[in-house]
Amino acid sequence: MGPRPGSARGPLGAMVAWWLGPAGLRLLLLRAAGAGPAPGSAIGRSAFGAPRRPGVAWRPSRRGGSAAEARTTEAEDDSFLQWLLLLIPVTAFGLGTWQVQRRKWKLKLIAELESRVMAEPIPLPADPVELNSLEYRPVRVRGCFDHSKELYMMPRTMVDPAREARDAGRISSSVESGAYVITPFHCSDLGATILVNRGFVPRSKVNPDTRQKGQTEEEVDLVGIVRLTETRKLFVPENNPEKNHWHYRDLEAMARVTGADPIFIDADFKSTVTGGPIGGQTRVTLRNEHLQYILTWYGLCAATSYLWFTKFMRRSPVLR
Repeated sequence: MGPRPGSARGPLGAMVAWWLGPAGLRLLLLRAAGAGPAPGSAIGRSAFGAPRRPGVAWRPSRRGGSAAEARTTEAEDDSFLQWLLLLIPVTAFGLGTWQVQRRKWKLKLIAELESRVMAEPIPLPADPVELNSLEYRPVRVRGCFDHSKELYMMPRTMVDPAREARDAGRISSSVESGAYVITPFHCSDLGATILVNRGFVPRSKVNPDTRQKGQTEEEVDLVGIVRLTETRKLFVPENNPEKNHWHYRDLEAMARVTGADPIFIDADFKSTVTGGPIGGQTRVTLRNEHLQYILTWYGLCAATSYLWFTKFMRRSPVLR
């Protein structure tokens, strides 16, 4: 005999009983029998006694599963952030180590340039191509100047190591501005005309008429430092050959204006004559700020490593 009407037996009844719970099943049976709800009955309540909202079906709670999933997601996010932030001290350490190598290279280069400048002078090579490997090397020439074709590199200040050491660290100093006097020099032993930086003159002495005593006409022996052409830096103005204002060494352009070969030397200090430009205007020092960069990068590495260790390695374990 099949299950009676209103009965909770059979497969469908068992499913309904499991879904509604004991209180819900009693309510269903009362409604099937035509009876009204008794006072204090579990009408409108879930199996756990909580009031049920109208039109909303009851479902088993999944709060435990959601909390576990949230904790797993949070742990994954922390792990990703942990290794991402570790890149900061690792990168800073790598840059600091790179600056150590750069400083070694720069110190070696400065030592090489200083030793090259202090070497014994050699005769100026007849082949200009050889000069490409001789920058900052002293050479010896003999000839005479052509003062009618002077060029002026300006503005310039005089190279004075004693003054520069004395004024080091000062915000301002009373350094006089002027120009370098570039004069064609006909080499009698080579039969070529080169460009010679005779040295520094103050602005008031740029006009050659104000320094006639220093305009030597006789043949002289000269020692100078080989210099190569240079490219214009970002904030350096363009050369102005029409006004005879030169801001950087463009040997090809200078050679075209004067008719000389694109060969350039800085006359040494011993070439200075009374009333003439002051020689020895070769600046050999190179910019070397790598020690500051080393301290900066290693300091950043130490600080970020401490913060990373404090956040991810020393925090209290979370109770679960």
